[in-house]
Amino acid sequence: MGVAIIKYNAGNNFSVICALKRIGVEAIVTDDPIKIAEADKVIFPGVGEAASAMAYLRQHNLDRLIKSLHQPVLGICIGQQLMCRHSMEGDVDCLGIFDADVLRFNPAMSGLKVPHMGWNTLHVTHPGIITSDMENEYVYYVHSYYVPVNNATIATTEYIDQFSAAMHKDNFYSTQFHPEKSGGIGERILKNFLEL
Repeated sequence: MGVAIIKYNAGNNFSVICALKRIGVEAIVTDDPIKIAEADKVIFPGVGEAASAMAYLRQHNLDRLIKSLHQPVLGICIGQQLMCRHSMEGDVDCLGIFDADVLRFNPAMSGLKVPHMGWNTLHVTHPGIITSDMENEYVYYVHSYYVPVNNATIATTEYIDQFSAAMHKDNFYSTQFHPEKSGGIGERILKNFLEL
């Protein structure tokens, strides 16, 4: 059925739709569990606040649905964070797909500003389909919370601390950065995901 973008109250769907259109892909934006379950690929983007986002997912039974999906799923930014076990943002339990907790950057450690905003480099720790030939490429970030490096980490970035720039477990993939705002490299990542 093509590509479904999950609709919830933390989505930045317009940017993702535009990025997909640039590579010739049409997607539907939906919170309909049947349409999401029937899609060939699912994108779970987001900007916003973790606790309210999880509340929306639970109210619409999307939390259980997302965890049960078997097709490739790509979480973006807060989408990656919500796929983790717990977030400091709102002190909320999340989906638990990745066995990691989401922490807040501590600017006192370095004097750097929070949120981490702008372009930064990728270090690929586990080359794979979506991160092939991405070493030292620049990608775009806007976030105050991060996922520490863990067993699912496939790429890292350094800002205040080293954190998970991208993760992968089974059919679930994620990026803390915004591929839809990362120019040509972001388009390559989206294409790599869609070709899974």
